[in-house]
Amino acid sequence: MTIWNLYFLLKLYLFAVGQLKPLWVANIVLALALAATSPIRHRGGRFARLSVGLAIAVPLLYHEANVPPFSRLVETFAQLRTFSFTYWLELAQRVVPPTVLIAAVVAVAVYFVVNRWLRVATFVVLALVALPVWNAVSVALTPTQTSATSATSGARSTLVDQPLDHNAALAAFRTQEAQRQVPFGRLSADPNAQFDVIVLHVCSLSWDDLDVSKARDNPMLSHFDYLFTNFSTAASYSGPAAIRVLRASCGQEVHADLYKDTPPQCHLFTDLAQAGYTTQVLFNHDGHFDNFLSIVKQNIGVPDAPIVSNERATVPMQAFDGSPVHDDYSTLAGWWTQRAQTTGPVALYYNTISLHDGNRLVGKPNLSSLDSYPLRVNTLMNEVDEFADLISKSGRRAVIVFVPEHGAALRGDGNQVAGLREIPTPRVVHGPVGVRVVGLPGQHGPTTVIDQPTSFLALAQLLSNLVSNSPFKPGIVLSQYAASLPQTQMVGENEGTVTMRTATGYAVKTPDGVWVDQK
Repeated sequence: MTIWNLYFLLKLYLFAVGQLKPLWVANIVLALALAATSPIRHRGGRFARLSVGLAIAVPLLYHEANVPPFSRLVETFAQLRTFSFTYWLELAQRVVPPTVLIAAVVAVAVYFVVNRWLRVATFVVLALVALPVWNAVSVALTPTQTSATSATSGARSTLVDQPLDHNAALAAFRTQEAQRQVPFGRLSADPNAQFDVIVLHVCSLSWDDLDVSKARDNPMLSHFDYLFTNFSTAASYSGPAAIRVLRASCGQEVHADLYKDTPPQCHLFTDLAQAGYTTQVLFNHDGHFDNFLSIVKQNIGVPDAPIVSNERATVPMQAFDGSPVHDDYSTLAGWWTQRAQTTGPVALYYNTISLHDGNRLVGKPNLSSLDSYPLRVNTLMNEVDEFADLISKSGRRAVIVFVPEHGAALRGDGNQVAGLREIPTPRVVHGPVGVRVVGLPGQHGPTTVIDQPTSFLALAQLLSNLVSNSPFKPGIVLSQYAASLPQTQMVGENEGTVTMRTATGYAVKTPDGVWVDQK
């Protein structure tokens, strides 16, 4: 029973540190079955016992662990194969830190010493039985929320507060979002009132990531004319995130519907094109991973939108798959030089993966992507400021929209390691979104902070307000454009997983349809 004792002891340890949710009955049955068949002496019988045991134990451990569903791994296998060896090594150290490996070696050594004097298998079975009983008793003795406590909540008590009504609240959200749309007017015919729209779509950035990297005090945030502090990006992967921002003119779609056709009026850049803009697309990467370039082409809403080359931009880092990642300022400044040769207003969709997990800085191969993140995020924000200054000095006008795809999940949590975003928690989908009006003469006034729960519909409405009534006309007060923006509650979505804000935290709908409340 040596190997099996270690197997169950590992499970008990992972349960104790919150990294495993055991199926207690299955583990007890497996342990008793293995103990009952341990006297087998025939080599063939021992081999059969080991094979059958592993065939049950390994999938059971995977099912209980805080890892993505196996079906998700199968779907993304082609993408996982492109990860560099260095990135795989970094991920392995997050899942099993070196300190844990050292502790495991020590624990195994101690086990072999103790096993000479005690029947460890007996204590293992007792622990497998005692722990779930102890947990059940603890839950039963925990005081439940009284009616008096509920009464103090007053108007805050909603369907979302009651676990049994999570499905009803989500259905109501779906119904409301399906009916929402932002119309766009025409851009002013006066060249002095026209301006470019530049959407900077940033991979892997959330408010929590700024806190972890101590970058909240970066000057870029204070330079926005509009700052959304309670914005939901809804998605936690790049493909769905791109679709959501490119379809910002309509309410939040169900994740599965992102890959279906949608009305033209839902496409943000279609609306901008009809308002009088020429659409262009620019990346600081090659766009091949996860067919990102194809996703953008299919959802930009302007079939002939050119993909601007970034080949002349400098390359300060390599991506998680070994491909080049171009410098943001170098890429944007190069585009701006070309843009000067284009007449009329331009709407640019720019995507950057400078903050993506697994990126390695050139000349600093020993610096992990988690360690380099603070440097990379401050560099990106500084370069956004530098690019805005470049536009301002050119004498032209632009509205820069800074919006993350999703967070980097730098902190991780009890359900997923750092960098893993399978569960779109508030830490992952709560992103810093800012809009800056560049080229406006005189003082801009204080930043207008939008702290109500919002998402892409509010961003589309703000752009619509600016396009329909140019902020570069005389006598304009910028704060007026942010009045009465549509609100959207935080609902994060992935394939099979939904997260939703509640009065006490948030709830997760697992792929098997079960809601789990989280703090």
